[in-house]
Amino acid sequence: MDFIRAIILGIVEGITEWLPISSTGHLIIVEEFVKLNQTAAFKEMFDVVIQLGAILSVVVIYWRKLMPFNKLLKKSEQKTAREIQLTWRLWVKVFLACIPAIIVGLPLNDWLNAKFYNLVSVALCLIVYGIAFIIIERKYVPAHAFKIFDVDKLPYRYAFYIGLFQVLALMPGTSRSGATIVGALLIGVSREVAAEFTFFLGIPIMFGASLLKIWHFFKGGNSFGFMQFAVLLLACLVAFGVSMLAVRWLIGYVKKHDFTFFGKYRIVLGAILLVYAAAKAIFKI
Repeated sequence: MDFIRAIILGIVEGITEWLPISSTGHLIIVEEFVKLNQTAAFKEMFDVVIQLGAILSVVVIYWRKLMPFNKLLKKSEQKTAREIQLTWRLWVKVFLACIPAIIVGLPLNDWLNAKFYNLVSVALCLIVYGIAFIIIERKYVPAHAFKIFDVDKLPYRYAFYIGLFQVLALMPGTSRSGATIVGALLIGVSREVAAEFTFFLGIPIMFGASLLKIWHFFKGGNSFGFMQFAVLLLACLVAFGVSMLAVRWLIGYVKKHDFTFFGKYRIVLGAILLVYAAAKAIFKI
């Protein structure tokens, strides 16, 4: 049964990781009904490490954009010296944007998860940032023209500002992509560039978080056998395949639509979760 559960959780991760609706929040919700028959330590590590599948989807889709070495590209994809320079600049922007999350996240992440990794906190964050999306799209964006329409022209300081907003995603239910997209829109970055830069920013953040979680898992004296490894690998593969579709879908979507739909979705889901949490407390479900 854990293989079926791994597939379900991989699908949820693959869909929600890149959409601004909180993958962590959705995993918390789904795990209320679909629980892995594993130790608490393994499940905690599992929830983070399956993000590796989502990371790989972005690397594959944007391989040429992200790769600064022509030796690792096909002949038909070879870059000019100027393109290689722009790729290195992009990575500098990405790592610059990671600094706030590293400084704040490393000391506070475990504490925030211990205090706020629950249905009520997730529901409230879904609602708050859902309202933020709607207000920004309806009130702010129409009055302020976008200034950045190409990720290569994103200024270094803008990348850092987006990184500051990413810190907000330490709260479960916020959504890393949601926080960074909100921040990008507020400083005049177009929706398409905001989504694309969010994809790139997720690579070192999620890869680092996964390695850190694995290290803590083994440091705590835990281990897992072949079956547990197979469950984790299956979830990662499913998350990879689904993320390939989700990333392409989102880029196509933001070319024609704003983020208001995601705001409404977050509010409705958050409200349902609050009702469910209340019923669970009252009726001891």
